[in-house]
Amino acid sequence: MALKNSDEIFAANRSVGRIVLAVKTMAGTTRRARVREQGALRVRCPGPAGGELEAVVVNTAGGMAGGDRFELDIEVGPGARLVVTTAAAEKIYRTLEPDTNVGVKLAVSAGGELAWLPRETILFDRARLRRTIDVDLAAHARLILAEAVIFGRAGMGERVAAGLLHDRWRVRRGGRLIYAETVRLDGEIAATLAEPAATKSGVAIATVLIVPGDEGTVAAVRALGEQFSGEAGASAWNGFATVRLVAADGAALCRDLVAVLGVLRGADLPRLWLN
Repeated sequence: MALKNSDEIFAANRSVGRIVLAVKTMAGTTRRARVREQGALRVRCPGPAGGELEAVVVNTAGGMAGGDRFELDIEVGPGARLVVTTAAAEKIYRTLEPDTNVGVKLAVSAGGELAWLPRETILFDRARLRRTIDVDLAAHARLILAEAVIFGRAGMGERVAAGLLHDRWRVRRGGRLIYAETVRLDGEIAATLAEPAATKSGVAIATVLIVPGDEGTVAAVRALGEQFSGEAGASAWNGFATVRLVAADGAALCRDLVAVLGVLRGADLPRLWLN
């Protein structure tokens, strides 16, 4: 059947991808229990079998554009340990109108551990990204969730003047909502970021959520002190901790984030973070 109009033609050329990954533990080794790949998304587990499994998400489309839709559904079984990263920074390209939509669902069973550590998301000028991250933790599950956003590639002389970033996080533990935040930057992003209460013109931001987390977690981050290239703040309440990072550019943010994650994990970061 022939496409009727330009909207249908546009929709037919959009990238759609989905990953479903479930892991379980067998004899102390975390293994894949279920894998489903659809569209442009792939997941690979390059490391040797062990107590913690490393999964790498690959976007074969090479980036995301307006109208693209991606979904990631990750489930960690009882006692299993999983670290998820991406093969490269994810680029969100300029769009004339439609939003790029990303939906992430993470579930961790009792005794399970998940480190969600994708590489940074890079927004181009006039990109429009809507992302939701929904996390369901058992009462005795553990989580480290880190997301970084960079507004333009400073090394290429790029500047993000306007666009949309709508980032919604909801985390439940034992069925109870423990963490909810929504970041919305819409319209003249550069003007908003220039405000002292925002980033004072910093173009690279990151949030790290640690469950469980306490004042000891905060103290470990604060002990990094003068190692930070940008600004960092850490706080803990109600059994979890958060770390906020702001930097002048992506390279500075990456250095700070690697330092923070190294302290929080007490284990090596995925090799793709260190290349």
